[in-house]
Amino acid sequence: MRIATFQKLTLIDYPGKLATTVFTVGCNFRCPFCHNPELVISSRFTVHGDDRIEKDFFNFLKKRKGMLEGVCITGGEPTIQPDITDFIDKIKKLGYLVKLDSNGARPDILKKIIDKKNVDFISMDIKSSQENYDKLAGVKVDLERINLSINLIKSSRIDYEFRTTTVPGMHTEKDFEKIAEWMKGAKKYCLQEYRDIKILEPKLKKVTRGKTLDLEKIKKKIEKSFGEVEVRK
Repeated sequence: MRIATFQKLTLIDYPGKLATTVFTVGCNFRCPFCHNPELVISSRFTVHGDDRIEKDFFNFLKKRKGMLEGVCITGGEPTIQPDITDFIDKIKKLGYLVKLDSNGARPDILKKIIDKKNVDFISMDIKSSQENYDKLAGVKVDLERINLSINLIKSSRIDYEFRTTTVPGMHTEKDFEKIAEWMKGAKKYCLQEYRDIKILEPKLKKVTRGKTLDLEKIKKKIEKSFGEVEVRK
């Protein structure tokens, strides 16, 4: 596994669980608003591929059995890692719950993971409305693959959420109305507040400066389409 680092304790990455978060290196998207730019372009992270990090991670998990409940695997994009399923297997064998964060671009890998029934929670990013998807993802996106992932997750018996980082100046209120129609019937959808402290494309700050989105207003407009809508700050 190409692991950058891991956060020993998180109270927010895995809803309702005491967990640790492990960050993988590399991504097939180039979202300009990404807050982990050093993980997206692997050449920027000089220690990836270091087996010592993975060994340290599993040694940590062994020592924390009975104290921590879960592991959140995030990135970057974890599903582009060639050994992601084996990695999850090793975590599950230690008795931990596993939450996987994904952009949904690899439904083939998600299907393997779901079929093995060794993840307990999936959080999939929805970048924007279908018309605006490429702009927010920073690359040409195969929406058929995104839709396959959405349907796989919705039809699985695994706990899940869909989430969008809301970017003023790139998203409009109409985008979220279109997302609500597209994702209608999903159990949970989260509106995540955008922060520009550290992002992949610094020029984006000129686009977002002075712009706002009323997330509570958007929530009220779309909440009838979902089981639950959360504004996450």
